[in-house]
Amino acid sequence: MGQRVKTSPTTAPFTIGVVDHIQSVQLSETRKLNIYLPANYNKDINTRYPIIYLLDGSANEDFIHITGIVQFLTMIEAMPQTIVIGIENVDRKRDFTFPTRNKQDLKDTPTSGKSAKFIAFIEKELQPYIEKKYRTNQKKTIIGQSLGGLLATEVLLKKPTLFNQYVIVSPSLWWDDESLLADAPVLLKASHNIRRQVYVLVGNEHKVMQEDAAKLADLLRVTADTTLQVNYTFLPDENHLTILHNAVYKALMVLNKKPE
Repeated sequence: MGQRVKTSPTTAPFTIGVVDHIQSVQLSETRKLNIYLPANYNKDINTRYPIIYLLDGSANEDFIHITGIVQFLTMIEAMPQTIVIGIENVDRKRDFTFPTRNKQDLKDTPTSGKSAKFIAFIEKELQPYIEKKYRTNQKKTIIGQSLGGLLATEVLLKKPTLFNQYVIVSPSLWWDDESLLADAPVLLKASHNIRRQVYVLVGNEHKVMQEDAAKLADLLRVTADTTLQVNYTFLPDENHLTILHNAVYKALMVLNKKPE
């Protein structure tokens, strides 16, 4: 164990955000939120900001490096100053998956299948709480990778109005024998005329994951109407462990590109 560094008159803690908590009735637990506020948030009290909801948003998961991307892109004016809400996990396999009929899925992930409750938490508790407590505007983005990408896809297909932008990275669409992909055409027909932007990205990963990500992008393009803008990128130099940082950078650059 290393010694704790003591502060002195010339040193102070360096922080990049604040920690908040929300008591969830839907989930029957308290959830921790890591929140990054734009540099001017406390200076310009009249401005309202877009929000990014980040799945896997704990400090030792994706919160720090994703907020770094947001800070950099806002600094170079490639995207507007944005609030980031990192949703810290309790049981991601429980929260990010819908019920499965696949026996191996059930054996490997016995707590799985509660995504409907987690989506209800986002819709009925988290978003209203954030929009009441922080100065937000109507632009809302969700970022999810792997099982988080599965959850983001489920939200896109079943609750499309919850977000304007979806960054879906290496989604685990193999879950329940790809049933979400099979249901996608019917689900998409019910969500016409809802303006959204979707960016699907996948790396040099398992063959099924690559094929499913490409299939999702194709289904979105073919089935959806013109109000749905779809982007897809294959990143051959990235694997499942390395892809998120580069994928989010690319996605935020494109999704926030100013009209020429």
